[in-house]
Amino acid sequence: MRNVTGYAAVAGQVVAVVAGAPLLTGWMRLVRARLEGRAGAGVLQPWRDTRKLLRKEPVTPAGTGPAFRAAPALLVATTVVAAALVPLLSTATPVSGHADLILVVALLALGTLALALAGLDTGTAFGGMGASRAMTVAALVEPTILLSVFALSMPVGTTNIPAIVSGAAGQSARQASPAGLLAIAALAVAVLAETGRIPVDNPATHLELTMIHEAMVLEYAGPDLALVELGAQMRLTLLLGLLSSLSVPWGIATGASWAALAVALALVALKVAVLGALLAAAEVCWAKVRLFRVPELLAGSFLLALLAVSASYFLNGAS
Repeated sequence: MRNVTGYAAVAGQVVAVVAGAPLLTGWMRLVRARLEGRAGAGVLQPWRDTRKLLRKEPVTPAGTGPAFRAAPALLVATTVVAAALVPLLSTATPVSGHADLILVVALLALGTLALALAGLDTGTAFGGMGASRAMTVAALVEPTILLSVFALSMPVGTTNIPAIVSGAAGQSARQASPAGLLAIAALAVAVLAETGRIPVDNPATHLELTMIHEAMVLEYAGPDLALVELGAQMRLTLLLGLLSSLSVPWGIATGASWAALAVALALVALKVAVLGALLAAAEVCWAKVRLFRVPELLAGSFLLALLAVSASYFLNGAS
């Protein structure tokens, strides 16, 4: 029975991320539109865009190699594997023992690297520019994610993410400690940068001098572009889910119970929707920072994560 519910939790996490990612993007666009006084296109519009792109003929630029063709599928595949590992619904799954922090961050970095190589493979100025900027951001974001979650892992003595979430759910005061607040703040900034949101990047922009993600995918069309967009939406959903699991871990199933899984699914959908709405509302008020100020912002988040590790070390003892 435990194995059946465990596999169901893994499948539920993957399906929720894949199917819910376009809905989350549509929800965030709708919230932003309403705050700006516009009607908005509706929550289902990203799914309609994906369906339209899948019906088009794929176009591959002349001179591109395997890196360009494999990047969309690799981006989606790495995100799907990470979605199976991150405890969004349950901490008791058959893959919980393999859900190590370093592995999850490596999977996310692999997707970023695949897109950067695809941008370089096109041989265009915009592709190379976007790839260079993306790797600069990734070089600062990945260590921040590692350190911030590592600070939360020190009380439980392991980098296994389900164990971290289980420990946090059992001790509610841990997230409100100085180390926990610093780590969550640093992780929130890293999520914004990793998903290309304001103030680091603007997902709605098409200005060549400022765009990062869009510059790498300018040459994609049809089904390939649909996979790239779906992969980006899935990464946003997954990282917001990880942030909610680490900061507000209550409601995640810890045993073999179908009722607990149903409650966990409803709660994770609610938490991610709330985070998405808050992010959309913040983007209405925030402005994108200048490109040369982005490393300063990310260096600040890295410093917060480093302070969180130091505070966690002293709070939990040298041992």
